[in-house]
Amino acid sequence: MITRRQFVMTNSAALALGALGSFGAFEAFDGAGGRAEAQTFSVLELEAKGGLDDIPMGSPTAPVTIIEYASMTCPHCAAFEVQVFPKLKEKYIDTGKVRFIMRLYPTQPAQLSVAAYMLARCGGPDKFYPLIETLFQQQEKWVVREPIQPLLTIAKQAGFTQQSFEACLKDDALAKKVQEGAQRASTMFKVDSTPTFYINGEKHPGALPIEELDKIIAPLIKS
Repeated sequence: MITRRQFVMTNSAALALGALGSFGAFEAFDGAGGRAEAQTFSVLELEAKGGLDDIPMGSPTAPVTIIEYASMTCPHCAAFEVQVFPKLKEKYIDTGKVRFIMRLYPTQPAQLSVAAYMLARCGGPDKFYPLIETLFQQQEKWVVREPIQPLLTIAKQAGFTQQSFEACLKDDALAKKVQEGAQRASTMFKVDSTPTFYINGEKHPGALPIEELDKIIAPLIKS
């Protein structure tokens, strides 16, 4: 288990993110994780509508569906996004072989993880994955003592105004849906670390290299 990164938010940051509610109940951690024996869950339950509508990437008729539970503040999730996801996208998503869905499972600092994910959701479906990519690429800039200004800078680059940025972070209804999704992941699908992947229902915890993804995906495409 990787020790959770802790930080102390300033009063201004705490106030700005306070509307998100408390995620202190989550005992999740972010880490590469050990390779435990694979668990399989119902694909229908995994793909069922939760509190938020999913934003899928790729063909709806792809033979393989990958659902990733990630935390925006998880360094291993950021590393996967930067180093592995472009290869996965080029080889499998863009070719119609994989349908990909990213969901949030917040790890410490949980409120900040939720805030970043909410901004990606508020950007709309077309900007969701580009914002996720940018936030992960620039993670070290905003997972800091005073996160509001660097998050605002990223948001403005995506078309947010100061007003729409603040309105997004104060959206209690959206925050509640994000929380419900994370609780569902924990109770129904036994998510307890990030990143965690479900590939056609089979659970694979940890940041998977493309070589391991190849081994998992290949037989599913052929079957």
